[in-house]
Amino acid sequence: MSVASDSDSPDEVSSEDLRDQVWMDRALVLAARGDHRARPNPRVGAVLVADASVLAEGFHEQSGGPHAEAALFALLGDPNQARGATLYLTLEPCGAFAGKQTPPCVEALLPLGLERIVLATLDPHAGTAGRSVARLRAAGVVVEVGVRASAARRLNGPFFKAQARLAAGLPPLPYLSAKWAMSLDGKIACHTGHSQWISGEASRRASHVLRGEVDAVLIGSGTALTDDPRLTRRDVAGGDPLPVVLDRRARLPLKSRLVKAARETGLLVVVGRDAPAERRTGLRDAGVEVLEVEGEDSLGPLLLALGARGCDHVLLEGGGEVLSAAFAGDWVDRALVFVAPRILGGRGAPGPVAGVGASEVGLGPAPLSLEVRASGEDVLLEAHFRLYP
Repeated sequence: MSVASDSDSPDEVSSEDLRDQVWMDRALVLAARGDHRARPNPRVGAVLVADASVLAEGFHEQSGGPHAEAALFALLGDPNQARGATLYLTLEPCGAFAGKQTPPCVEALLPLGLERIVLATLDPHAGTAGRSVARLRAAGVVVEVGVRASAARRLNGPFFKAQARLAAGLPPLPYLSAKWAMSLDGKIACHTGHSQWISGEASRRASHVLRGEVDAVLIGSGTALTDDPRLTRRDVAGGDPLPVVLDRRARLPLKSRLVKAARETGLLVVVGRDAPAERRTGLRDAGVEVLEVEGEDSLGPLLLALGARGCDHVLLEGGGEVLSAAFAGDWVDRALVFVAPRILGGRGAPGPVAGVGASEVGLGPAPLSLEVRASGEDVLLEAHFRLYP
């Protein structure tokens, strides 16, 4: 594991490579401006450069709207300005008409006279998958692939996972982001159980932005009983995720806020086959969708069921037992951890991940990359456990 950076050390790369990395970093910043409206398409950024100056920039803003390349050239105005320039793209330009709402971008790029196209990564979609690169090279365009590749794949984890499973003939499985907030000494609550609020205002707002970007928000019954949450997105733009509760014994009270809002917001409760029949019936009568699963592993069947209904990104917000099951089952693709500058202490104060835990330090799951950035007064750790090709 390392702190995430796709940079090589300066003495190992040429000045041209460094320039390419700088411009691709800008394209990645643009790509990140794409929000929930772009889904299920990937977020893509584009920068057109000539003589060390930016001619135009673009990004994919929403599904059905212009792709990043088209948005860039709409701002450029005169396409003749692209002749001899270099185009930086975070993803290979699409190359197939089938099923698309916009024409393939490679067709628009071919006649422009671009000297170079620098790509972060190939498009894993079966309709493209290197074909656009081959067409561009056959037309005499220099195409380079791999600048900031892992950063581009991290940015579009759900898209790359979906395409990887499709290519392998595997059933759909949502990208799982685990999220929690904790103190500097790793506590998610005081020994009294008090936990509001460990994270600061900026981190809480970022959490609501995350909810607006996913298909479902998942918690365990312990969190549902203790916090009585709503699991809604509040005061930010975004979609409305499906609330999901892992509740093997069907303990969720009918008077809880989640159940009361079920007919309006939807609610999926996952129970065991041995859950009391009257509790299951009561939930269904209240408008709750009840999914019954066998065995001790509720999380695996749930994720497969969500994938089958088209969910490609699920946000897991705890609690400790569900997080433990997610890590033990190797379901977690990414963890987002908000660390507050506060010490809580206490022998009985809980940590974020419960369960039995690792028997040895080296057996605990370790991320492939770790990004660290500020979140208001807190620090956000973004750990990626998988990178999909």
